Amino acid sequence: MMDLQENLQQVEANICKACENAGRKRSDVTLIAVSKTKPIEMLQTVYDLGARDFGENKVQEMCEKMEVLPKNIRWHMIGHLQTNKVKYIVGKTELIHSVDSLHLAKEIEKQAAKQNVTVSILMVILKKKPFPLSARLPLCRISKSLG
Repeated sequence: MMDLQENLQQVEANICKACENAGRKRSDVTLIAVSKTKPIEMLQTVYDLGARDFGENKVQEMCEKMEVLPKNIRWHMIGHLQTNKVKYIVGKTELIHSVDSLHLAKEIEKQAAKQNVTVSILMVILKKKPFPLSARLPLCRISKSLG
């Protein structure tokens, strides 16, 4: 089994090769270390190896890790987000992935306005009912008010 450093180096090499094949710059791609369910010690090791973007799928776990890990980590909410938990992460995340309803997007906007911050999100757009996974369109960054 590869250790964390070897694994990270292999992933980085794969990203570099994919960028080269696609004619893109490496700086155009963000590697997010998915830290869900992983112990703090492991995350600190990955941080020490250079990772700065971490993804969590549970708000409580993200908030607990934010308290003890370095403050310059860019946190990504990568799982389903409940509207009642939005207030805990607005202003603390680099990006909220998988916003899957207008209701959730409006709650994010409401909490962002309360804190006078801008929140970057990726919104899932479904093009037909009953919404099979194959109906999902590519994610896009929403940068204008939903009001």
